Amino acid sequence: MSQCVSCGKPLTLEIDSEEEDEYDRDTTASQTVVPDSVELQCLLDAYEMVQCPNCSKDVSSHTPSGGEQVLCNLNNEGGLQEGFDILPILKEESYLKAFPEERRCRAFLEFCAEGDVGAILDLINGDKGEDHKDVSMSSKEEGAARPIDVLRYQDPMGSFSTGLHVAVSNGREEIVWLLLFVASSLELHFFPPDFLEAAQTLGATREEQTGKVDIRILEDSSHRTAENLAQQLGGVWESWVRSERLRPIIDGILPIV
Repeated sequence: MSQCVSCGKPLTLEIDSEEEDEYDRDTTASQTVVPDSVELQCLLDAYEMVQCPNCSKDVSSHTPSGGEQVLCNLNNEGGLQEGFDILPILKEESYLKAFPEERRCRAFLEFCAEGDVGAILDLINGDKGEDHKDVSMSSKEEGAARPIDVLRYQDPMGSFSTGLHVAVSNGREEIVWLLLFVASSLELHFFPPDFLEAAQTLGATREEQTGKVDIRILEDSSHRTAENLAQQLGGVWESWVRSERLRPIIDGILPIV
């Protein structure tokens, strides 16, 4: 059996009993070990940019557009994925090793992309009862900590997009409504009654926005607000652009009803 070049352990994958049928294993055992081809955790732990953790050889290649990639055959619970570009995962894990306090923020962005309203509410409601601090590896001196505002977090690895940018990019209207509700000054009468009823049922609360940045103002690295992005994408966002709901109040000018 193949061994991991980093830790020397056999390359195996543990399968829960309810998933064993697809591997034709004995379902009487609680777990089954089957051959695997990637020891992902060792790769993440030992990752140093694009070098092999064993021989230090450069394992990167170029995409047709000239970008960098690290292709591998990844075998996990979802099955075998050949030619999988693992570089984005490695870069993210490397970043989170330096800034572990941002894992919640990145989870928030994933929920925005997936349209998971419940997960977003669980995360932000949980934050209200906890004192999360943003302390970088280079600024741990006393007094250097500051609270993380997950709702207005801008992804340094993703063009400084906010959750609102991500929701617009993925066509998640329900997430856009939610983020406008909890992180903008859009007045309540602009929200659909069905949304307000659902928000109350799900426990979404709207805090006072005075002194807080309206999420609609924030720009990505291309100087685009979420409204600018919606204008570029069109489609479902055309009515949003016409209504100006994604445009923050400027000089007392309100969105069109």
